[in-house]
Amino acid sequence: MLSQSQRIAILELHRQGVPRREIARLMEISRVTVRRVLESNSTDVPELNRLEKAEPYRQQVLELMHTCKGNLVRVHEELVAGGAELSYPALTAFCRRHGIGQEPVEAAGQYEFRPGEEMQHDTSPHEVELGGEKRKVQTASAVLCYSRMLFFQCYPTFQRFDCKVFLTEALRYMGGSTARVMIDNTHVVVLRGSGRDMVPVPEMAAFGERFGFQFVAHAIGNANRSARVERPFWFIENNFLAGRTFSSWEDLNQQARQWCDKVNSTYKKHLRAVPRELFAMERLRLKPLPAWIPEVYRLYQRIVDVEGYVSLNSNRYSVPVDWIGRRVEARETKDKVELQLDARRIVTHTRIAESEYQRVTLAEHRPPRGQRMPRPDRHPEEKAILEAAPELAGYVAAMKQHGRKTITLALRQLLRLVKEYPREALLGAVEEAARYGLYDLDRLERMILRRVAHDYFLLHEEGQEDE
Repeated sequence: MLSQSQRIAILELHRQGVPRREIARLMEISRVTVRRVLESNSTDVPELNRLEKAEPYRQQVLELMHTCKGNLVRVHEELVAGGAELSYPALTAFCRRHGIGQEPVEAAGQYEFRPGEEMQHDTSPHEVELGGEKRKVQTASAVLCYSRMLFFQCYPTFQRFDCKVFLTEALRYMGGSTARVMIDNTHVVVLRGSGRDMVPVPEMAAFGERFGFQFVAHAIGNANRSARVERPFWFIENNFLAGRTFSSWEDLNQQARQWCDKVNSTYKKHLRAVPRELFAMERLRLKPLPAWIPEVYRLYQRIVDVEGYVSLNSNRYSVPVDWIGRRVEARETKDKVELQLDARRIVTHTRIAESEYQRVTLAEHRPPRGQRMPRPDRHPEEKAILEAAPELAGYVAAMKQHGRKTITLALRQLLRLVKEYPREALLGAVEEAARYGLYDLDRLERMILRRVAHDYFLLHEEGQEDE
C-alpha cells in the first residue's frame, strides 16, 4: 500500500505533465497503481475494511484463553478441533492487534544520577575454567551510576561475609562511598520487605553506616531500576570470561581487577565519554573512607580434635599438639584463618576459599619425619587414681583390659571410690576382687560397703553399756 508521501508525488508529477508510464518507472510501482491514485485524486491513504479471519471466533478465543491459561498454541489446537479454518500466525496477529492475552506496552523511563549519588550492586552466576576444570562461580559487581566505573570479583559462594568483603574492596577501588547502594532484594542484605519497604539486616545496616551509605532496593520485577549493574554482566561473560583460564581464585580476581582498569579507561559509545574521565569529577562528590577500615571477619568456637586439627568449612587446620581437647577461637578473614587459644598463643593459616575437605598442616605442628608424635594423656582419671593409691596399678591395668564398661566411665567410677571410701576397706576389697578376676565396679562398691559396715559401724550388743 502506498504511503501519503508517495501519493502526493504521483499527483504532483501528473500535474507537471509527466506520462503515467514514466511516473510508474520513476516511482518503481505498477501503472495500474498509478492509474488508481490518479482516479481517486486524493492523497489520503484508504482504510482497510477487510474482515479478519479470527474475528468470527473472538468469543471462543476469549474463553479458551482462560481455559488454556493463556497458551495460544493450545487455543489454536482447540479452535481447529472445533472446525475453525484458521492458521496459527493469523490467530497470534489477531490477538496482538486487539491486545488479547498481552499486557499493554509501557514506555521505559530514564534514570538520571548526580555524581556520588548511587552505586548499584548485584551478583550473577557464571561458568569459568578454574584450575583445569569447569565450575560455576558467583560474580559480584558494583557500578557507580554517574561515571559507570565498574568493579567485580568472583567467589565460590556469596554469603553475608562475602558481601561485606566485596563491598569493602569495591569502595577501596572507587576511593570513596556514595550516598546509597542499590541492591536486588537479596536475602544477604534484606531482613524483610522489598522495594521501598525493604528493611536491611542490622549487621549489614551497621556495615553501611561505617562507610556512610544506606542500602536501598528496587521494586520486585523492576529490572530497569538496576540496569547500571545488570548490563555489564553480559559484557563480563562474553568478553572477560570468554577464552580465559585461571589457575586459582587469586589469579581469577587479580585478572578481573586488571580487566576493570582497562575497561574503565576505554571510550564508551553509549556514554560518549571515558568512565575514568567522568570519575575524575564524581570522585570529588564521594564520601571519604574511614581513616581505619577493620578487616571483615567471621568468628567461630571450635574444639581441637584428637588429631590436632580445627575443622572450619569442611577444611581442617593444624594447631600444636598440646591444644588437643581445648576450646579455641577461630577468626576467618578474606585471606587467612587465625586460631587463638589465648592472647599469647595464635596460629595463622592461609585461608582456603571453598569447601575442599583439605587438611592444612604447618611444619612446626608435627615432629620431624621418623619421630613419633607425643600423645597426650587420654585418661587423666587414671593418673589421679595412681597418685592417690599406687597399689591399684595392677588392678587398673587389668580392668582396662577385661572390664566391660567404657574405659573412661570405669576410671571415673573407680576414682570416685578412691575419694569417697576409707583406704583400708578399698584396698582390701580391690585385693579380693583381683584374686577372683572381678572387674564389675558396682559389685566392688558393695564389697567395700560391707567392709566399711563391719569395721566402722559396729553395733553394741543388747544390754552393753557405753564406755
